Amino acid sequence: RSSVMHVGELLPAGVLITADENQINLSDFLGHPLVLYFYPKADTPGCTTEGKDFSELMPQFNELGVRVIGVSKDSPQKLRKFAEKQGLIVTLASDAEGNYTESFGAWGEKSLYGRTYMGIERCTFLFDSNGRLVCEWRKVRVKGHALAVLAAAQSL
Repeated sequence: RSSVMHVGELLPAGVLITADENQINLSDFLGHPLVLYFYPKADTPGCTTEGKDFSELMPQFNELGVRVIGVSKDSPQKLRKFAEKQGLIVTLASDAEGNYTESFGAWGEKSLYGRTYMGIERCTFLFDSNGRLVCEWRKVRVKGHALAVLAAAQSL
């Protein structure tokens, strides 16, 4: 299945709800580089590692003026519990309807133990301060991923 977002395209407008139940309008991030990473489910092993890795690197992302948002379809309440339990400082946001997730091509067919189901594919997008997509990672493997994203952000 082809992705909907391509390098060179502009950040689509959208509103997400943060773990503390604030609305964030993604167009408010223009003027700053932005990392959006989509992950399948709060408080699962891979997603916990990814959240911790991004949280650990937040001082470096902040130094560069890069905003980082982790997106899943979990409810804001579940995201808040996940962040508190795991000590995450990266911004987590809910796309409960999944419209934004789909516009990135991050929603698709997955399989586990021979069972096929629909879910979020782990993928990450880096936008420059003009809101243009400069880098994308699909079918992400968690180990070392946050560092790779930081390195790409440092080259902006």
